Amino acid sequence: MNIHEYQAKQLLAKFGVAVPDGGVAYTPKEAKTVADRLDGPVYVVKSQIHAGGRGAGRFKGNEGGKGGVRIVKSAEGVRANAEEMLGGVLVTKQTGPAGKEVKRLYIEAGCDIARELYLSFLVDRATSKVTVIASTEGGMEIEEVAEATPEKIITVPIDPVTGLRAHHARSIAFGLGLEGKQVGSAVKFLQAMYRVVVDLDASMVEINPLVVTGAGEVLALDAKMNFDDNALYRHPDIAELRDEDEEDPAELEAAQHELNYVKLDGSIGCMVNGAGLAMATMDIIKLYGGDPANFLDVGGGATKERVTAAFKIILSDPNVEGILVNIFGGIMRCDVIAEGVVAAAREVSLHVPLVVRLEGTNVELGKKIMADSGLPIVSADNLGDAAEKIVTAVKEAA
Repeated sequence: MNIHEYQAKQLLAKFGVAVPDGGVAYTPKEAKTVADRLDGPVYVVKSQIHAGGRGAGRFKGNEGGKGGVRIVKSAEGVRANAEEMLGGVLVTKQTGPAGKEVKRLYIEAGCDIARELYLSFLVDRATSKVTVIASTEGGMEIEEVAEATPEKIITVPIDPVTGLRAHHARSIAFGLGLEGKQVGSAVKFLQAMYRVVVDLDASMVEINPLVVTGAGEVLALDAKMNFDDNALYRHPDIAELRDEDEEDPAELEAAQHELNYVKLDGSIGCMVNGAGLAMATMDIIKLYGGDPANFLDVGGGATKERVTAAFKIILSDPNVEGILVNIFGGIMRCDVIAEGVVAAAREVSLHVPLVVRLEGTNVELGKKIMADSGLPIVSADNLGDAAEKIVTAVKEAA
């Protein structure tokens, strides 16, 4: 689960992580009220959407104008910019051309920036450890730094038994070229960040840029936080921070039906039971020259109703030109899948090619249900056969 920058900074501040003073605003009047209580004369007005590249982004209808992060030099200027930004659709390299509507702003006090650095804490699944990634190249995409100058990236895995100790933090600080008072500030900052990750079950906390001020303080100028969905039951206060307006409607609906769904960019919809089988299905679609439109795992104990809901969600994507259903009926029975597929196809008036590969419990009954339905459902004998048939069907229909 993602949260907004202002929410992340509120959480970080509770753990003693240094952040600039600021406040959220939903109207131009609220924006000016926040600015009035901050130390001026410089303020930063930040669009709050779940996407990076806000500063370089542009608002639809004003592509040549200012971006989604603006430096302003008066409280009245904050109000004027808020009027321009709120309700606008901000397009960044991460939103895609559709962009996202800006419904809230974060008004923040300006600060004296001497240096910009990069810092993130994330769960490295290869080592099963929280890992610190830091770089002197702040304000840049860390992927670009890794490709162009990998030697400028510091990576420090933290032993979960000892946690992040002061000597770890000092090593990172020295690696970033910090000195004097800056080192002490960085040690405090880094240890507080580690507590955030562990105590809140965060899967990633990214500070970009991490700034060193003219006074030698280390400060989180931006903040991005992701949380492990499976641990949210331990943090109801964090779960309440979810902004469903920022999430894909199809993914939200899928969650309501206990479906694991992720929208992708291809044209072949997939419905599979089991995450591993779903990944294999997407891979073989690519192998045969197609592109998957989604990842969708209906789980091991799906009902007819859940299968029907999954089918509808797949077809709600206008990019879907064909569907591949790949089910191994172990716990789940193939006849239940077949009934769900037939019911959904009838309800939504199926208009794209559909290939179904069933194997396992009650497979013959499942195939009979589909054959007797009178619907144009193509049956496949194995996964390779299924992938070849759906890719061919989609190309022929194009």
